[in-house]
Amino acid sequence: MDTHEIPERKDVPAEYKWDLTQLYKNDDEWEAALKKVPELTDNLVSFKGKLSENADIFLEALHADEALDLLIEQVYHYASLLNSADQGDASAQEKLNRVMMAYTDASSRTSFLVPEILSVPDEKISEWLKRDDFKNYRVYINKILHKKPHILSEKEEKLLALQSESADTAGNAFSLLNDVDFKFGTVSADGKELPLTHGTFSSFLENRDRKVRKEAYDKFYDVYENHANTLAALYSGSIKQDIFIARARGYKSSLEAALYPDKVPESVYRNLIDTVHKNLPVLHKYYSIRKKLLGLKELRHYDVHAPLVESVKIKTPYEEAVEIVRNALSVLGKDYTDTLCSGLLRGWTDRYENKGKRSGAFSSGCYTGYPYILLNYNEDSLRDVFTMAHEGGHSMHSWFSVRNNPFRCYDYTIFEAEVASTFNEELIFEYLLKNASDENVRKYLISTRASDILSTLHRQTMFAEYELKCHELIENNEPLSTEVLRSTYRSLLEQYFGEEMVFEKASDLEGLRIPHFYNAFYVYKYATGISASLALAKRVTTGGKQELEDYFNFLKSGGSRYPIEALKVGGVDMSSSEPVQAALDVFAGLVKELESFS
Repeated sequence: MDTHEIPERKDVPAEYKWDLTQLYKNDDEWEAALKKVPELTDNLVSFKGKLSENADIFLEALHADEALDLLIEQVYHYASLLNSADQGDASAQEKLNRVMMAYTDASSRTSFLVPEILSVPDEKISEWLKRDDFKNYRVYINKILHKKPHILSEKEEKLLALQSESADTAGNAFSLLNDVDFKFGTVSADGKELPLTHGTFSSFLENRDRKVRKEAYDKFYDVYENHANTLAALYSGSIKQDIFIARARGYKSSLEAALYPDKVPESVYRNLIDTVHKNLPVLHKYYSIRKKLLGLKELRHYDVHAPLVESVKIKTPYEEAVEIVRNALSVLGKDYTDTLCSGLLRGWTDRYENKGKRSGAFSSGCYTGYPYILLNYNEDSLRDVFTMAHEGGHSMHSWFSVRNNPFRCYDYTIFEAEVASTFNEELIFEYLLKNASDENVRKYLISTRASDILSTLHRQTMFAEYELKCHELIENNEPLSTEVLRSTYRSLLEQYFGEEMVFEKASDLEGLRIPHFYNAFYVYKYATGISASLALAKRVTTGGKQELEDYFNFLKSGGSRYPIEALKVGGVDMSSSEPVQAALDVFAGLVKELESFS
């Protein structure tokens, strides 16, 4: 497919799109399913005030709750995926809005459930859970009990449920502004005027022509500069919502509120930042080497993705990338690779960029249907091969989780998810390096891998530190103006990049364009994830049958354990800072190899 021409959604061939018929055969079937939400809500509401009567009624209520959540999950995924494929499609927007309205109504009407579960004496629930017919709900109920200190009264829970839809306003507005309304123009490259989009921006920054990089960078950030105050207001509003929920539920901070449900100690978050800080001299050395290898008098922000090995140009058509994934992941067995590659080629995946499509990439599955993958695949970017494997790791994690857990404990946390994805990236790198055709290709791969680890470990840690600083400013009653947001981000840029970097006036606007910031304290999981995955990849590839079995047991555990416990099953202890330091040591080794290039 010609990725230089960005087609309308309607013009994308069916074989390049995901197959949503695994969720619903057509919109009419989806409509019929959506209409059942109020009926299932009524059924669950009929148990109000009865949960403590006896075990059988309690169990029936759990069945009713599960049926409602299964349905809402499925109708939501269908609408959400349609919307992600074309956010300018009014019909898709309407479907998503209707689902969210139905969800808000159901959540409001059933908000009695968790408080009423918690009102049942612990000893009574403990006795009931011993029964065999409760086995599919034990993990679910125990996780509810863990949240007991922060669950509010029925009336208060109802109020929070009623405002859940409006709570997403800042994030939804940012998404529409960023992905639909913003127009970035074109960039002169290779004798053509090519469209500048979220999908092509990264490719332009990887262009060997510095004029192309600068033009793309300047035009891209000019749009953000023109909307800086609006973007700052949206992000500030999102942070205030986080703090409101944290305070309403009695957490001492928004960070604690984000980590508590997963039983992740705050020390994991803060140790990550501290450990990366201690290793910043190696990162600064990397940028010094980059400046030297590029032959620049000064290193600019638009130079950080430029290829360090000029004589290598790797073009990887989509189908070829799938075969790379198949071969690179062969250590995981034929069943794993056949399942994943079949999904990448048929049904699971929406391959290429189209107008209005959500930027970036993601894996999104539910208990029914495929573990879908959204890509904006560009065959000129080697990183997109890694992205394919990355999202494939998420989807295979979902595949195993669904098949080894009941609905109520299949959904693993993001903390765990980022392990399976970056695990696959490491195997891709090792495979490509081993099969490099010449020394220049080898150098290219080493430089690319160093950059990718940097992007996942150092960069996401910087993002995590920015989120923490911004939340703490408001928690300490300091207003977040546009200037404060920009200066806070700029100080972190200077700290992480070091003295070699010369920033543009607009460089700090990067802090206002990251979609993940609207899901607070999410990005640190990329950094902890790659730390765990590098340890597990080494363990599996150098180990034997037991190490491989441990890894699959981790994938199969789904949401049946808290994330720190699940990763221990796989063979790594993330309550310690050791995996983070080990990952930073891997990066240091790559930097040492890069130094030998000069």
